Amino acid sequence: MSIERFIMAFAGTMVLISLALTVWVNPHFVWFTVFVGANLFQSAFTGFCPVAIAMKKLGMKTEAQRALAKP
Repeated sequence: MSIERFIMAFAGTMVLISLALTVWVNPHFVWFTVFVGANLFQSAFTGFCPVAIAMKKLGMKTEAQRALAKP
């Protein structure tokens, strides 16, 4: 799995978890959903994503790196 796909899966999971927490625990968990959405929005323009940085340090490759590695 590439970093780009992992980030989409991670963000989707965080949104679903935060919505479940909002419904079943406390309505203030909606701010967690707002945070995830704002982070996705800013990373689209700046390219800065803390999850991507962590995944790179763990050795995960981007789509471009995976394409270059294929024979």
